[in-house]
Amino acid sequence: MKPSSKNYDVIILGAGASGLFCAFTAAQRGRSVLVLEKANKVGKKILMSGGGRCNFTNHFVEADNFISKNPHFCKAALTRYSQWDFIAMVERYDIEYEEWSHSQLFCKNSAKEILAMLLAECEAAGVEIKTGCDFNAITSLVANDSVDSNQSSTNNKRNRYRLNISQADSKFTVESESVVVATGALSIPSLGGSGVGYDIAKQFSLALTERQAGLVPFMFSDAMKPVCERLAGLALEVVVSCNGRSFTENILFTHRGISGPVILQISN
Repeated sequence: MKPSSKNYDVIILGAGASGLFCAFTAAQRGRSVLVLEKANKVGKKILMSGGGRCNFTNHFVEADNFISKNPHFCKAALTRYSQWDFIAMVERYDIEYEEWSHSQLFCKNSAKEILAMLLAECEAAGVEIKTGCDFNAITSLVANDSVDSNQSSTNNKRNRYRLNISQADSKFTVESESVVVATGALSIPSLGGSGVGYDIAKQFSLALTERQAGLVPFMFSDAMKPVCERLAGLALEVVVSCNGRSFTENILFTHRGISGPVILQISN
């Protein structure tokens, strides 16, 4: 039996914070949008962020706060959508928040409120979300900058991509003009993170920045490990510097090494 096929303007892979935000933004601009999520639930990383309270933004955000090989991108992005725009949306949903150190803003109650807000925006804009989806293949329908109408099952000349999807025991095919890859990285596979984004980039010959660990704790296997084990659970404020950048925050000793906000930041 041939898998059913459906058309969308935009297909987004990944229903995390970025994927959901992209989805309702595109839908609010009149696009038909489908979000495909591999996990059984959306926004898992949102729910665990900030110890379950979600550090959704900071009061003071500048391009210099971001590590990027193209700093001008950060400047342009923040000019078009700033922290104040997101704060305004949070306040519109009556989500209570509080300011912690370094102007960090956290939910007073739960990260669930931020996820509910993003999902409400998606629902209001008419976004379709499917969970438990694995895409088996993504095929370009574009040859020499023109769409091959013989390949497109819908004969829609705007369609540029076809995705074959598996969901539970069913299979279906979707086509779209645009595909957004918001699948996250390799950091936490149990929350849906994977390297599929890198695979797609390679398939379409997109340049990749060399990958390295970021926002990670430091783990020891030498003589430092027993020292950290004896201090496990202890936290104190320190200044940590590396390559000309410094951060002041708490360091946390664990049974395997050192962690805490300051270590996660400097690891970048």
